[in-house]
Amino acid sequence: MIWLDVPTPWGIRFQDAATPNAEGIHELYDHIMYYLALILGLVSYILYVIIKDYKNNTFAYKYIKHGQTLEIIWTIFPAVILLLIAFPSFILLYLCDEVLTPAMTVKVVGLQWYWKYEYSDFVSETGETVEYESYVIPEDMLEEGQLRLLDTDTSIVVPVDTHVRFIVTANDVLHCFTIPSLGIKVDACPGRLNQVSALIQRTGVYYGQCSELCGVNHGLMPIKLECVPIGDFVEWLGEQENVYVA
Repeated sequence: MIWLDVPTPWGIRFQDAATPNAEGIHELYDHIMYYLALILGLVSYILYVIIKDYKNNTFAYKYIKHGQTLEIIWTIFPAVILLLIAFPSFILLYLCDEVLTPAMTVKVVGLQWYWKYEYSDFVSETGETVEYESYVIPEDMLEEGQLRLLDTDTSIVVPVDTHVRFIVTANDVLHCFTIPSLGIKVDACPGRLNQVSALIQRTGVYYGQCSELCGVNHGLMPIKLECVPIGDFVEWLGEQENVYVA
């Protein structure tokens, strides 16, 4: 099966969901679009009837003072529609904000104009955590198959089917850590820690970008995340200068 995990030219659809949160966002979108289509169809039909039946009759409502029944209907109907949209929205909002017993934590720091990642659960023999910086690959250095303005020299590496918590902050100005396929979009604010979690259900490479205007090179802050089997993740950790689980 081929998954849509990267932006496509002239793309008008969502990237394929890889987490329960992203699936919930897609379902909420479909839910809201259903009611919007219903309202659009109803209003269009009413306008059609009014124009068709009364365009040549100037005094159609000459003796009508008010329509209480109609007023009740057009007050209650939108209220019911809003409630049907609001309750699923609130449920999804709280589920996305909930971070319970994560298996591992990745700290994300936004800077002008690159990202810094820190694995605080894993430390070296000298007591230092695993941390590194991630920069966009310049266009003239791209290799075959790499994506312009999306591929980076290093990437976040996490294991599949693992509850991962991302703690997001910034060192200079506002940034935004966003990966559409994971349903993640959280502001990186200087002096403040925000957190979001993800349970990635399939291996793959996922791309994102800074989604907060942060300066002249705002477009040069891509995010690349690799989700790998747990064995490959342990092997990757072993390459990070003798680390062990804290």
